[in-house]
Amino acid sequence: MKAVIYCRVSTDKEAQETSLKRQEEELMQLATMHNFTVCEVISEKASGYEVDREGILEVLELLKAEDVSTLLIQDETRLGRGNARIALLHALNKEKVAIYTISHQGQLQLSEADSMLLNIISLVEEHQRKLHNAKIKRGMKRAVANGYHPEHNLKNQHVNSGRERKEVPIEEIVQLRNNGLTFAEIAVTLKGFGYKVSKATVHRRYQEYCDDQGELLAKKQEI
Repeated sequence: MKAVIYCRVSTDKEAQETSLKRQEEELMQLATMHNFTVCEVISEKASGYEVDREGILEVLELLKAEDVSTLLIQDETRLGRGNARIALLHALNKEKVAIYTISHQGQLQLSEADSMLLNIISLVEEHQRKLHNAKIKRGMKRAVANGYHPEHNLKNQHVNSGRERKEVPIEEIVQLRNNGLTFAEIAVTLKGFGYKVSKATVHRRYQEYCDDQGELLAKKQEI
């Protein structure tokens, strides 16, 4: 089983440099003890109260790989402190990452309070997803009630919906926007008809359309 080693200290002091080396050595021993194959060792000097750390972001990226599912750390404070620690524990839990620590000489055992907090966060996320989907469904119903007929307006709906389309139906985006849908709702609506577009793409294309219309109006006024 492949694993990633993560070591962290908070300052550039010489004693901290020694701590990084010691963490790595002890974590290599922990990997050997549990028959892990270490594919990467990531060390950094950064505050544990921040999540925007180059090292930990690289760790999260590596752990998204299908064959890497274990993280080795000295203890959970090396992962982070305060809210950053909870946020990272939640992110790792969602990816089903097994965390092994030197302090436990095995898999990390969360406190009852931490386990309860992570469960609450997961429940809140689930309800947020349900609320988001309900808002999208409501927006689509409102658009149809206002006269929007996607089966008539969307082009190429007979083409395999799994194939990526280079063109974005700007006319439909404008009509849906005029019918009161948000950019997120428009993106989901178009995805349902095979257009692989993101909220950002929809917003950008709509803005480009508005800019073009503004330029045309300005030219007409000049004439």
